[in-house]
Amino acid sequence: MAWRDWIRTVEIEPSLYAADFAYLGEQVDVLLRTGARIFHFDVGDGHFVEPITIGPIVSQAIAPIFRAKGGILDVHLMVDNPEHHFEMFRKAGADHVTFHHEVVPNPAPLVARARELGLCVGIAFNPETEPEEVAATAGDVDLVLCMGVHPGYSGQAFMPETTDRVRRLRELLPDEIHIQVDGGVGMENVRELREAGADLFVAGSSLFAQEDQVAAYRELSAAVQ
Repeated sequence: MAWRDWIRTVEIEPSLYAADFAYLGEQVDVLLRTGARIFHFDVGDGHFVEPITIGPIVSQAIAPIFRAKGGILDVHLMVDNPEHHFEMFRKAGADHVTFHHEVVPNPAPLVARARELGLCVGIAFNPETEPEEVAATAGDVDLVLCMGVHPGYSGQAFMPETTDRVRRLRELLPDEIHIQVDGGVGMENVRELREAGADLFVAGSSLFAQEDQVAAYRELSAAVQ
């Protein structure tokens, strides 16, 4: 399977880091039944980013819910040694891994290793990194993730300059490489990000902090169609 088999032109990806972990399985099930297909899974190691977040034990626990309804688990590795985690997450139900440009000067060997394990693969970059720098080394990844905030914490305010960074990135990348935005995505900016060229939108607080998560998902999805 590949991103071309998963994506329906555009996708709103619920960010599980922002979920209520007392009801994680229930929230995933509800969003799958609402229409969500790809779920974002943030992994922080306490080094590359300050917080230690969630790991393969959690993904393994919820993987059966995804598999039963055709869901996809998109793992975002905010870690210093991403390759160390590929096989663990593959065994724990991951379909895709994204690692950060800032910790991998030469991404080609990691891309090859991810594909050997049957994973799709992407590369992410922080607000301080220029899109041109990432595009020059992206190679044949499936997606490039443009951070709309500094990675590590959910609920941060969107950085407005992200929209221009997405636009520049879209001009530089081949059409078959998807552009994902993570951090601060919500109704106030998702449409302009879509117009700038993004097609994968990670939604954390704009979904899970809402009283009606089903309505929030549907509203975001409608905004980018």
